[in-house]
Amino acid sequence: MLDSRRSVPIAVETPMPHSPSHRTRIVRATGRPEDSVWMERALRLARAAGARGEVPIGAVVTTGDRTIGSGSNRPIAARDPTAHAEIVALRRAARSTGNYRLTGATLYVTLEPCLMCLGAILHARIGRLVYGARDPKVGVVEYMRRHRPVGLNHELRVTGGVRADDSAELLRAFFHRRR
Repeated sequence: MLDSRRSVPIAVETPMPHSPSHRTRIVRATGRPEDSVWMERALRLARAAGARGEVPIGAVVTTGDRTIGSGSNRPIAARDPTAHAEIVALRRAARSTGNYRLTGATLYVTLEPCLMCLGAILHARIGRLVYGARDPKVGVVEYMRRHRPVGLNHELRVTGGVRADDSAELLRAFFHRRR
């Protein structure tokens, strides 16, 4: 299910049919030294989710050197299909900043986000997405590469594969225990 190989972030530029100035842009971003530290925080949240019986995914939203929101998967406990780690972290970050726009913030998540989470990431105007393990089944980076949607008006820098092996192992162990 999971591919823990280092993914190659994509660059997609597609002009909108009615406006050549608007572009769909998901651009490659190189890793930074602090990425591993923040991803460790997301991994701790993922481990806690797994201990509660939730799929072990964790997310942390940062600006500069501080956390403004964090969360882990909780759709079972919350009885909410949208309670993915990314959504929980984005909601907490928006509350803590008093603004639903998180312009320039970085979101660290242990698994490549799904389409629902990408929508929230783009609406929040997250500046950079850093994820751990690839999810070839529903991961959004590969989806964007294949389908090149038009109409987005936000640039998102993406770095994939940070602590990918650790993230993938958490998920493998979780699903192995459930079988």
